[in-house]
Formats: sequence, C-alpha cells, structure tokens
Amino acid sequence: MKGIFLTGCLLITATLLFGQNKGNLSGWVVDKNTQFPIAGVSVKILNTPYSTVTDSNGKYVLKSIPTGQYQIRFISIGSYPLTLFNVIVSSGNEISNTIELIPESFQLAEVRVGGNRKTVRAASLETPLSVQRLTSEEIKSSPGSNFDISKVVQTLPGVTGSASTGAGFRNDIIVRGGAPNENVFYLDGIEIPVINHFSTQGSAGGPQGILNVSFIDEVKLSSSAFDAKFDNALSSVFEFKQKRGNSDKIQGNIRMGATEIASTFEGPLSKNGKTTFLVSARRSYLQYLFYVLDLPIRPNFWDYQFKVTHTIDPKTTLTFIGVGAIDEFKFAAPRNSTPQKIYALNTSPSINQWSYTLGVTLKRLIKKGYWNLAISKSNLYNVNEKYEDNLNPDNGEKTFDYNSNDIVNNLRWDISKSLLGIKFTTGFNIADINYDNSTYQVLKYNNLFPNNATPSLGDKVLINYNSSFNYKKYGAFFQMGKRAFNNRLGISAGIRKDGNTFTNTGNQIMRQISPRIGLSLVLTDQLTWNASVGKYFKLAPNTALGFKDRSGNYLNRDANYIGSFHYVTGFEYLQSESTRFTAEVFYKRYNGVPISNEKGISLSNLGADFNILGNEDISTIGLGRSYGYELFAQQKLTKRFFGVASYSFFRSAYNDIQGKYSPSSWENIHLISLTGGYKFNRNWELGIKFRYQGGAPYTPYDMNLSKLNFATLGSGLFDYSKLNTLRSRAFHSSDFRLDKKYNYKKTTFDFYIDISNWYGAKTVSPPYYIFAYEANGSFKTTDGLPLKKDGSNGEASLYENKTIFITPTVGFIFEF
Repeated sequence: MKGIFLTGCLLITATLLFGQNKGNLSGWVVDKNTQFPIAGVSVKILNTPYSTVTDSNGKYVLKSIPTGQYQIRFISIGSYPLTLFNVIVSSGNEISNTIELIPESFQLAEVRVGGNRKTVRAASLETPLSVQRLTSEEIKSSPGSNFDISKVVQTLPGVTGSASTGAGFRNDIIVRGGAPNENVFYLDGIEIPVINHFSTQGSAGGPQGILNVSFIDEVKLSSSAFDAKFDNALSSVFEFKQKRGNSDKIQGNIRMGATEIASTFEGPLSKNGKTTFLVSARRSYLQYLFYVLDLPIRPNFWDYQFKVTHTIDPKTTLTFIGVGAIDEFKFAAPRNSTPQKIYALNTSPSINQWSYTLGVTLKRLIKKGYWNLAISKSNLYNVNEKYEDNLNPDNGEKTFDYNSNDIVNNLRWDISKSLLGIKFTTGFNIADINYDNSTYQVLKYNNLFPNNATPSLGDKVLINYNSSFNYKKYGAFFQMGKRAFNNRLGISAGIRKDGNTFTNTGNQIMRQISPRIGLSLVLTDQLTWNASVGKYFKLAPNTALGFKDRSGNYLNRDANYIGSFHYVTGFEYLQSESTRFTAEVFYKRYNGVPISNEKGISLSNLGADFNILGNEDISTIGLGRSYGYELFAQQKLTKRFFGVASYSFFRSAYNDIQGKYSPSSWENIHLISLTGGYKFNRNWELGIKFRYQGGAPYTPYDMNLSKLNFATLGSGLFDYSKLNTLRSRAFHSSDFRLDKKYNYKKTTFDFYIDISNWYGAKTVSPPYYIFAYEANGSFKTTDGLPLKKDGSNGEASLYENKTIFITPTVGFIFEF
C-alpha cells in the first residue's frame, strides 16, 4: 500500500511538472499610420494548426500552445502581411506583442514578393535607410551582453563602444565616428537623458545600462535620416518600445547572474483588463565580486522601472512610465597592489549619483490619425569627489569636488494623419530646465616650490565656481511622406526649428532650421535604392552652459548649436522575408563644435571616462567630418539558425583651436561584428559573437607636467599639441553563451552560461602614466624618502595594460 501511495505521488508530481508544457500568446494589432485597432486579422502560427482572429479591439489570444519557438503570420485585407520570427512560447510567462500593420498604399512595391511583406525590413517611409531593429528575444540571447541593450547594439553596423580600449567595460556608444553625447534616447516617446549607471554627465556613457529588457518589445536605432520630431540628435536616435502589461493574469520573472539580481512583475490592475502594469527592481552585488577579485573600487547600484497603461475609452489611452537609478562608487585598499589597481585607485573620483525620469503620455485616436501628448520630468543628481589619496582623504589635497543637480521638465505634442495617400506629422516641444552646479577642481600645477610649500594661485590652474540658472528650450517640426508611381517611389521631407532662451543667439528666428529629405526607389522586386540628406542641431550640454569664471560671469552664453550635415545613400536587398542585405555610404560634416579654450582641442574627442564633460570655457568654432561605408547581412530565425554580420569602414576627424585637423578619439577605421545562434532540440540554444575593431588614436603624455602633477592628481597630463598622434593595437574577442530552458506546468526555468572573451584576448588600451610602487602600495622613490608633492623623487614609467579579462557568468531566469 505504501509503495502504491509513493508511486501515485511520483506520477502526480511528474504530471504537474512535465505533463502540460504549454503556454499562451496574446497581443494587439493596430494600423501603423492611424493606431486604430484592426479587427478580423488572421493570426496563424506557421506549420501548426493554431490560429485565431483579432476581436473588435484588435486583440488576439492563442492558448494551450506547446512550448517552443515559432513564427507568427498576421494577414489583414488592405494591409501588408507581417511575420514575426523567433517568438518563444513558454509555460512561465505569456508573450504579448503590439503589432503594427502597414496599409498597402504606404508600403513600397517590392514587399509584395510571394504575397508576403518583407518583415525583416527595418526602414520606414520617414526613415528609408540607416535603421536597424532588435527584438527583445534578440537582446536577451545576445552573448556577452548580460541583457544590456547598450551592449547589444554594438553588434550593428557603424556602432562601437569603449572605442579606446575595445574591452567593452563602458557603454560609450559611438555611431559612425560621432562623439558619445551625439545620441538621444526615447522610451515610449519620452526622452530619457540617462540610460546608464554611473553616467558621464555632459555625455551619455557608463559601465552598465539601466533599462530592463523584460519591458522591451522592440528597439529601433536610426543612425541618419532622423524623424523631424526628434531634437538634439547628431549621430543616432534610439527608440525603445515597451510592451503592455498582461491584461489577464499576474506573472513575472526573477533573473540572477554573476553581478546582479532583478525581478519583474506584470498584470492587470482592473477586472476588465483596461488597466495594466509592469514593474521591476534590480540590485547589483558588484561590490562583493570586486572584493573577491581584490579590485580597489566598490561600485554598487539599484534601478527601478514601471509602466502603467489605462484604456480610458476605445480611442484614448493614458500611460505612466518611470525609470530610476541609484549609484554609489567607493574605494578600498587592495590586498595585493598592481599598476592597474594603483592607477584605478588614484585616477577615479568617488561617485554618488541618482537619476530618474517620470512621464505620462495621452494618446487620442482621431479620424485617419492620432495625436500624442507627453509630459515628463528628468533629474540627475551627481556628486563627485577626489583626493590626492582617495583612501585617506585627510592625508592630502582635495582635487575635485563637484555637486550638480540637473532637472528637465518636458512637454511634447504631435499629431499624425493620413490624407489622400500622404502621411504627415507635426508638433512641438517645450522644455523648462533648472541647473545647479558647485565645482572645485584642480586641473594642474604649472610649478611647485622645491620645499613643497603651498604655491600661489598663479601656479595652480583650477576651476572654482557656483552656478544656478533656469532657461527654456523649444522646437517645432513638420514632416510628410508620399508613395508614388505604383508605390515604387517613396518621398519623405521634413523641417525642424529649435531655439532656447539662454544663449545669445538661441532665439534668433533664422538659426537652427534643419531641413531633411529621404528617397526610396524600387529597382527590382527585391532591390531598393535609398538616399537621404539632412541637417541636424544639438545644444551644448548644461555642464558647459552653466560654466562661470571667478567673477561669476557665464562664459559660454555665446555658444552656438552644434550642426551636422548628413549625406547617405545605399541599397537594400531582401532575398526573402527573413534575409536582408544592406550597403550604405555616408558623409557627415560638423560645424559649431565646442573647443576647450584651456586644452585647445575639440570636446568631441572627450567623454568616455568617469569625469564631467563640458565643465569649462569653450568656443563653438570647431569643425569635424566623418565618412565611410557599411555592409550588413541579417538572417532571422526561421528553423534553427539566426545570425547578423556587419563590416564598417570609417574615418573621422575634428579640428583644434588652431584649425588643424586630427583623427578623432573614436576612429577605429575598421569594425567587424559576427553574431550567430543555433537552437537545438530539447530547448538548448547556443550563441556566439565575434568582434574586431581597429586601433583607436590616443594622445601621448606631457612627461614633465605629468611628473610634476602625478602625486596630486593621481594621473598623467596629456600633451594636447600632439593630439591623437599615436594609435593603439587592434582588438578582437569573442563571447559565448549556452542556454537550457525547462518548461514546467506553470513555470519556466532558464539556465545559462555566458563567457565574455572566452579565448582570452589581451586588453587593448593606451599606456598610462604611473610611478613605480612598493609591494605595500606605496611609491618607490630615488632617495628612499616619502614621495614629494612635485614628484621629483618618483620613478615614472608608462604602463601598458595587457591584462586578459575572461568573464564567466552562470545565471538563471525563473518565470512564473
């Protein structure tokens, strides 16, 4: 009897765990141009008997589908068919998508090959080229990216990060040779100024992204031909489209890796499903990992994200979103000193930073179109401190004390309509900006007295000021597009006007007018020629606008907007609805680029470190250029294999205060990226990524000034008269990822192993200036005495960092 009871328990347990490995799919289908829901859309899972049609609200639900990977096709009369690839059905979380179908009158003719829309195509009427799209599944499965969207996009053509090192430790996104602060980021139509932890103020980079991939439905990257509604973009626009929370049940997931743990929940807030939510929190434990690795820095961060969607009526939707982060960066004495640890300890400031963006959007459907109203508030609070001795602040001089509060209140409104086969969009934006800044920074000593007495102020170059101001930024735009000649020709044109109330020329009517035009011409049923020309503007960062001299005068009110002309052309070949090839040539020309009056170089060469960008006297007289070509191939997953390959060649340069051009700090010249994956039986998946980037230019040190200032600043000083005259070695590495998914009755467990730089490529970075040191971490001296403040008894050297970083991660995702 006992044996029968145990056998019965085992059978019940097995049935609960393995007997019903099924999941659900749901979503909404809308018209891309009008955003109206489309009823009666045929939704079919290919190569299966599962299908349904959308209801009057455009919603579809497919239930009790065997777990696995599928392709889903959407067909509606009057719209082009669309196929979704690599849709994962699991028993843990129900996948939900919002599908936008394009009306036949607004799609190029070539998409009707074999009766199907070319769904691998990423371009649109407004942005006919230089655009890529990533799905949430492509982001999640990317090897070496640790679910970080900013790292995943670095596999796309013309995109790289951490250009000077190649080691991938920062998300300084470089697009077609532009500076890291030339990119803008929008989350469901709301601008997000800070998307990275420990963000470089005045720029955009940082070591770890903030956004939760579990929220993301799709990411769109445009590297030219920007929609006129976006302001301040010179190199790229990132559009993050979030999914809607599940309207039928509460579900969520917990993700744990080598450096962090994150949880996400979603579900309905009302019985009728009209109000849904998404919410997540993430906590790092990098400080414990760095302690084990005996690194002298202790980074620690939290981040939060939420989205609430409420359907007021069939034509009106209200959405609340929020993103926030808390960052803390401290120091600790290493147990065993190395040049890398000593350098990291002495050269970096401590960072206490928090940021958030809160926003609300109201979307209203109208006849043949819709309008959007978005109101948001973004805040970055940043405190940086640095001492001669970061471990023992009382033992030396304080060299950096920075306290800043940057607040932006934004209002955006736009309306889109389709009339007589013409799609047009117009709107405006207004921003109220409040900026506070207190800065004390020792830049360098020009000389020091032999007896180490305190030098006069004339011998010390420093910044010391307090700033607090408010101003308005505004802009308006109009864009229209039309298909002609049996939909074989697409034409899009737009114009934008920007201004502000702070700079001397910001309110001048005829300045900051940015026209643009794009063309698409179908040459054959699979080949399209595309081209665009446009001018774009960006205002200098608040760190520069708020800079004062010692008399309290704002020195940068005379700053002009940075302007960039883009000329791009290329071809797109769509072999099938899942296979795409593109080739593009581009040329970018800059004017009004800020130049540091103290350093004499373009600020566009800076911004990829943990310092503050733009906090100095500038002149917006600089010029720049970037040109090159890109090749790209993409295979969407149809059966088992998927892959992306890209090659980019580019040159970029900026001039200095004397008008002399030098290669930019981001000029890798050659970029190669290969990413592929294979899905095996029994829910095993293998992914591998390879990347190569040419050596980046760097600037040699001024050996005399470096020796004089090293004891105070903890780092050498560059000789900017020789800007970027040297070049580092090329860098290459590969990342590997293996996933195994277990589907139970109502839960899913995904176990993964991810190894970055699995074959042990050496780090590539410029050598750094350092003094020789003893085993206990103190500096060696020529006379056996403590290191003098002027460094005269130090033993200087240039250290080449050839460390091999192999980063293994073992983690899991539990869906419930």
